[in-house]
Amino acid sequence: MTQEKTFLAQDRYFGPSEKQKNIALQLYTQVADLPLVCPHGHVDPRMFADPDYTFGTPTEMLIIPDHYVFRMLYSQGIPLENLGIPRVDSGQVEQDYRKIWQIFAENFYLFMGTPSGIWLKQELYEVFGIDEKLTGESAQAIYDTIAAKLAMPAFKPRALFEKFNIEVLCTTDAAHDTLEHHQAIRDSGWSGTVIPTFRPDAVVNLGSPGWRENVNKLSDAVGYNVDSYTNLVHALEERRVFFKMMGARATDHAALTAYTGELSLQEADAIFQRALKGKASDEDATRFTGHMLIEMARMSIEDGLVMQLHVGSFRNHNPVIFDTFGADKGCDIPITSEFTRDLRPLLAKYGNDTRLHLILFTLDETTYSRELATLAGHYPTIKIGPPWWFHDSLNGMQRYFEAIMETAGIYNTAGFNDDTRAFPSIPARHDVWRRAAANWVAGLVARGLVDMEDASIMIYELAYNLAKKAYNL
Repeated sequence: MTQEKTFLAQDRYFGPSEKQKNIALQLYTQVADLPLVCPHGHVDPRMFADPDYTFGTPTEMLIIPDHYVFRMLYSQGIPLENLGIPRVDSGQVEQDYRKIWQIFAENFYLFMGTPSGIWLKQELYEVFGIDEKLTGESAQAIYDTIAAKLAMPAFKPRALFEKFNIEVLCTTDAAHDTLEHHQAIRDSGWSGTVIPTFRPDAVVNLGSPGWRENVNKLSDAVGYNVDSYTNLVHALEERRVFFKMMGARATDHAALTAYTGELSLQEADAIFQRALKGKASDEDATRFTGHMLIEMARMSIEDGLVMQLHVGSFRNHNPVIFDTFGADKGCDIPITSEFTRDLRPLLAKYGNDTRLHLILFTLDETTYSRELATLAGHYPTIKIGPPWWFHDSLNGMQRYFEAIMETAGIYNTAGFNDDTRAFPSIPARHDVWRRAAANWVAGLVARGLVDMEDASIMIYELAYNLAKKAYNL
């Protein structure tokens, strides 16, 4: 039987009316080749520090590091051991990368209609030149094609960075990180712009896995014992200075909720001391994080780093997977979120200070029009981040545009970021956003809400410029 070929229509994702489709294609064409601005993500900077870095095998590049991929496979009963996912106890997992790839290919149909399916299809086609559908029958031939290309100089990370036309890529780095890979990138003389982002969650969120060990690492980084709340604040301030010196433009903070509330110095230190002794309660952790978010806002006003806040993920929901494989293994689940009351203490103190730039992300879409759009439509400090994680999809973007823009307007949003560990998927992710944005703006034109002159401005802002401005890039 002849294997059906992959085809990517130029007007894909546009419509539904022919008029809207034609306008969307015209708008998309204006921005399709703009440089990619990647202000938030989780790509490992090591791949750019070493000019000879390789991705390894197709399996090591596309399956093992990507929780979007193995999450779906696990949901269908495929053990993570069979996919080569490392265990925390170094127990046995599948080491035959071709066998893992075969499992992936035989189950690739599971991704039909999903964002991962869209990204992977476009990635295989445009990055690796694969025009054959990935199935059990085609698996090994496609594996061979990708493996051969990964051995070529043109498919090393730096070469792909340039091919993808990435203007700037921001990584996410722990507060104690030495940033040695960023320094190596600088020292190498390579022209690509890769900069760090300061993420202190591992020492600020008391319930973080390995919290005590991370405090020790922070102590090592600053050269003194972080044995008090005061020392913690000083250490974080010092590390922010270092990150900024290394090019950082932003901080990133993840919290279960948007709760903020000030503690006295005595209360904050008492909670910190309980945490050092392993006696902090869940309530202690919530109050401490809420207080530290206000402190982070204060620091951002002082040093100019943009503050990102990601809210609403119940991390490591499946204890069996967490205990066996560790964190970030595809079992994080969204929860209901609230911003209006929870964020008010921070906003009451700093929400009117235009030196603060606070970008809010949520996994709870019900807050879009009710809370986030109205908050961003009033407070000069707030911008709304793009659809995040489970909502970083064609339909999720459409819901975002419809719920947010009427109240907030595009200029109170932060454009797009790919938020990915999967470096080769970056162009596909940006392409989906640019097409979704073009289609939304085209709908406004088709209904007579904006003219083509304004539409051209809007698509340029959404595709490129809003992210640059929001992150001071």
